[in-house]
Amino acid sequence: MSEQLQAEFQAAFQAEVDADGRIEPRDWMPDGYRRTLVRQIAQHAHSEIIGMQPEGNWITRAPSLRRKCILVAKVQDEAGHGLYLYSAAETLGADRDELLDLLHTGRQKYSTIFNYPTTSWADVAAIGWLVDGAAIMNQVPLTRCSYGPYARAMTRVCKEESFHQRQGFEAMTVLANGTPAQRQMAQDALDRWWWPSLMMFGPSDGDSPNSAQSMAWGIKRFSNDELRQRFVDATVPQAEHLGLTVPDPELRLDPETGSYAFGEIDWTEFYAVMKGDGPCNRDRVRNRVAAHEDGAWVREAAAAYADKQARRAAA
Repeated sequence: MSEQLQAEFQAAFQAEVDADGRIEPRDWMPDGYRRTLVRQIAQHAHSEIIGMQPEGNWITRAPSLRRKCILVAKVQDEAGHGLYLYSAAETLGADRDELLDLLHTGRQKYSTIFNYPTTSWADVAAIGWLVDGAAIMNQVPLTRCSYGPYARAMTRVCKEESFHQRQGFEAMTVLANGTPAQRQMAQDALDRWWWPSLMMFGPSDGDSPNSAQSMAWGIKRFSNDELRQRFVDATVPQAEHLGLTVPDPELRLDPETGSYAFGEIDWTEFYAVMKGDGPCNRDRVRNRVAAHEDGAWVREAAAAYADKQARRAAA
């Protein structure tokens, strides 16, 4: 392709993005845009699949049949989210098997939040309230992402995540209004999950190498710090409603702006977990690889059936 034609395609692409239009799979797009989307969507899909483990760990130990049914449905939803997202990545030419291999060999990351253990039932409630709450704050703007298949997948994902967040908050409400021991469980869970939830939005904007370009391409709509601030402003009043204390001595409301100032995040911990040194990194990946290998016969049977159907249709 000549430089002039390349420049014309680039201009048309950027004009579509700037006009809040949608880029579809067969449209021309810069290689960097495609690579960024594949990386982001794949990491998002990996997070959904790995994220089944911390809560799946409690399905057999849920405190009631009702809670068990809710949790089973939620974990199933997370599996579905992963499938939507892997499918969106495939529209960009990515190969699902290759993406899974990158996850299993540690060459692609997933959200650091899922490398923390769930040590009590209250942790399951806190994940629904805080982790899914942070996910919604991050993901709702993605429904306006410039890449059509990703934006459309996120519309459904966000509706289900919103339900998960309400379930988590309801479970935390029951604990916070329960016995002294249950109330302490709820407070301990908030103490454990508050700071990792703030880290979910990623490093501050000046330390995020891809943020500015993603915003220029319409992949991101808001900066990491803007989204983190929105989460804090929405969640602190919820904690106060529950009668729980956010574990941040520097937290205070600015009466002029109506926003909360909060303490420094320990980014050393974030990067350590991201590099594989979190409490559960190795367990999460090992369990994922084992599940993938145990399911090989299902994939083989499905492929054989599809091949048989194709031969029958061609006959």
